[in-house]
Amino acid sequence: MNWDQIKGKWTQVKGSAKSKWGELTDDELDQAAGERDKLVGKIQEKYGIAKEEAEKQVDEWSQSA
Repeated sequence: MNWDQIKGKWTQVKGSAKSKWGELTDDELDQAAGERDKLVGKIQEKYGIAKEEAEKQVDEWSQSA
């Protein structure tokens, strides 16, 4: 799924993101609002990982979302 589709269906795919990154709160996912860069930042912050790793995880997740 591309990011325009993900953003448009964020309320539906948010649950999938929550199951992938369980430490993210509903509020953090709401703040990301389907925007890739915001989601990457939240994952980086919460999990303490490099931006490149967070981007890789998000890209892999978006392919299966």
